[in-house]
Amino acid sequence: MTHEAASGGPTRRQLARAGLALGGALALAPLPAGPAAAAPAARDRRPTLRHGSAARAGLLPSHLRRLVTDAEAFLGPSPVHPWYAGAVLLAGRGGTVALHRPIGMAVRYRAYDEKTDTGVEFPPGEQIPMAEDTVFDLASVSKLFTSILAVQQIERGALGLEAKVAAYLPDFGRAGKQDVTVRQLLTHTSGFRAWIPLYSAPTHEARLELVWNEAPVSAPGTAYLYSDLNLISLQLVLERITGRSLDTLLREEITTPLGLRRTRYNPPASWRPGIAATEDARKPWSGLDRGLVWGEVHDENAYALGGVAGHAGVFSDAWDLAVLGRTLLNGGVYGRHRILAPESVELMFTDFNTAFPGDEHGLGFELYQHWYMGAMATPRTAGHTGFTGTSLVLDPTTDSFLVVLGNSVHPVRSWRSGSAPRVAAANHLARAVPVRPARGRTAWFSGTAVSTTATLTLPALDASHGGARLRCALWSDTEPTADVLALEASTDGGAGWQPVPFTTSRPGEEPRPHPSGTVTGFSGRVWHRMTADLPAARGLVLRWRYTTDRLYVGRGCYVDGMRVESAGGVLFDEARPADTARVEAVGWAPSAD
Repeated sequence: MTHEAASGGPTRRQLARAGLALGGALALAPLPAGPAAAAPAARDRRPTLRHGSAARAGLLPSHLRRLVTDAEAFLGPSPVHPWYAGAVLLAGRGGTVALHRPIGMAVRYRAYDEKTDTGVEFPPGEQIPMAEDTVFDLASVSKLFTSILAVQQIERGALGLEAKVAAYLPDFGRAGKQDVTVRQLLTHTSGFRAWIPLYSAPTHEARLELVWNEAPVSAPGTAYLYSDLNLISLQLVLERITGRSLDTLLREEITTPLGLRRTRYNPPASWRPGIAATEDARKPWSGLDRGLVWGEVHDENAYALGGVAGHAGVFSDAWDLAVLGRTLLNGGVYGRHRILAPESVELMFTDFNTAFPGDEHGLGFELYQHWYMGAMATPRTAGHTGFTGTSLVLDPTTDSFLVVLGNSVHPVRSWRSGSAPRVAAANHLARAVPVRPARGRTAWFSGTAVSTTATLTLPALDASHGGARLRCALWSDTEPTADVLALEASTDGGAGWQPVPFTTSRPGEEPRPHPSGTVTGFSGRVWHRMTADLPAARGLVLRWRYTTDRLYVGRGCYVDGMRVESAGGVLFDEARPADTARVEAVGWAPSAD
């Protein structure tokens, strides 16, 4: 299975936590640029990729180095078995690939011994290390290619976003699916359950009958449920309206125009030495007894469908995926070739699942998913994962991209759970994008640790004259609801603390009140002006308190230029070294990024 939940089991996000229509009414505007003053995209709106330094990419090299060292740690017990036998890591910003690193082995095990729960290794001379151009079975990342092909047909008027699937495939309308729309297939709101064993049917026609006769488990449009059947159905629609097979569509509409030479269905036998092996596929953990799967699609249903399927089956390498990502960040163009109009790309980066908070989804792309996007996650961050250990994350806010390709089902799928390597890599790439202080050389930074409370406490102030007000610059991006930054005050020496309401503002927008004295979630990754009226007290103590849960974090919080004034004058000014020296920082630290 390339999906990350079994039928009737937990969702993909729950599994991760356990381990750690177009041309009409839609007019969309891009979000503001990211935190760096001179993002690479500002210099070149449609860059093509080349290798270069972290500095050229506008990234901090120390965090890219940590991305690699943390990724290498997952080659060891994670917590019992390695999360993957090896991986290829690629990270960049703008037109620069600043990190492209293979680690571990592409082929290590020839079998899995279920009695001892160990991998049976190939002799050392027959093992194959990872290389920059190692090809991977992308598993469910394949869904992105099918989605792009569908959006192309929507753009051309051959497919209707809100059209009923049964209008193209009459047999699809059986068993209560007559009202399912193309959009619902692309956003996993059709009502399909996660998967069914198509491979158990003896013929292709019988497999299609299973799809036609499958009844929704929820009424279409009423719930989010990630399902391979959505993209399998979309494949059938595309093949019907174009008269071409999905692999032909992939070649003619995406890989050839973009020059993706290592991306295809059913790679030839000559590619096998350069492909990462997957699983020793045997029952009961696999639906089919196939032995070591290497150079053929891992997903059982895709295998039964001849290796060409809408939900799985595409093989590719890190560079090709980066080119695809750069194409979408460019608004659908790469070099001289355009595969989508900018408006079409906007649909892929726009949440259609606003009725299902936490399950944000564009057309084909998942959005704002901290469980594998980590601190890269914003409402516009788009990506997808694959069951074999693959992932692609694109952040238009900072114009950055991350590819993590691992063979995490090698030698068996039960050796890994969750998405910790993806989260760690995304956290480091997010930290590599600098946040420049609002003024001066440094700003106070909360850090990005999980399961922590970090406090930044000002010295006791005499605010008894009244009219005291705190002013500062504030930058915050946290995991929504779970991680919170609070402004608090104490008038009894720290024995008790009360929330301090405040207001944030930025040019061009109305001021935003925060009556609870807290912020959480995404605030645009830009600096805001912050003001707070303070209680009158002789021994007033103020603190910023940042709390995180045990799972994921956002990019963190920054505070800069704190100044407290009252009717009696300036009570605190961070610009005065003596005042700054009296600040008590627990978990916060000065950062120049």
